[in-house]
Amino acid sequence: MKKAFRVKRNEDFQKIIQAKHSVACKEFVLYTLQNEYQHMRIGFSVSKKLGKAVQRNRIKRQTREMARAVFELDQPYDYVLIVRKGFLEQDYQQNLASLKKLYLRIQRLIQKKENTNGIKKP
Repeated sequence: MKKAFRVKRNEDFQKIIQAKHSVACKEFVLYTLQNEYQHMRIGFSVSKKLGKAVQRNRIKRQTREMARAVFELDQPYDYVLIVRKGFLEQDYQQNLASLKKLYLRIQRLIQKKENTNGIKKP
């Protein structure tokens, strides 16, 4: 996934999380907020509780690859994907299936909010 498609700055993470448009499962929490770009951006957060740096970096590499396979790049939304401890209990394919389900849930939330004009622009 190219760096142009990533959320990097802490204030962007905070803005997306404070919008409170989220869905969650045992492995992930996914937040979203509409952006001003013509493409999506995604940020990843892995807590120090999930392991030392080597393990956290491995988790980030895996979640970036999962996001590349699941997310549609042409949507004007920012996402923050927070990895939970449940991620460690599953294998790659189970985590990928969970992320797909989560993405479908957030898409339904976005459509519902757009129909009621509920998602605010930054």
